[in-house]
Amino acid sequence: MISKLKPYIISIVISLGGGIASAFFTRGGMDIYDRIVKPPLSPPPIVFSIVWTLLYIFMGISGAMIFMRKKDQPEEVTDALLSYAVQLILNFFWPLIFFNMQAYLLSFIWLVFLWLVIVKMIIKFYRIKPAAAYLQIPYLIWVTFAGYLNLMIYLLN
Repeated sequence: MISKLKPYIISIVISLGGGIASAFFTRGGMDIYDRIVKPPLSPPPIVFSIVWTLLYIFMGISGAMIFMRKKDQPEEVTDALLSYAVQLILNFFWPLIFFNMQAYLLSFIWLVFLWLVIVKMIIKFYRIKPAAAYLQIPYLIWVTFAGYLNLMIYLLN
């Protein structure tokens, strides 16, 4: 039983760990977020931590589901997990660009690139295990919403 859960636990820890590390490096970010002019539909700061925690858990489960198919489709899984790793790295750096550098246009461009990598990852995941791809859809939707917020913050500030 534990051996079957191990890849899921490790994968969730990796995805959550990246989010926690990024939050640590941008811990003053919500102060900045409070001071900037925000567009309509901007959620209160607490929503971000709740949503991101859930998304990182979904990402971890999804990544583990793909990893578990490595014996059946080694090349496809390796390729899909590479896209997964790239999006995790891009995701890690976005808050540093947005909050720490306050480079709102650059962070928007970064987010567009992240969005494209997420779409590519979802397509690759779908070919291996559709359920893993579906778990990434809320992430894509949230990053799309984040793109709206980021662009509007750039335009308003």
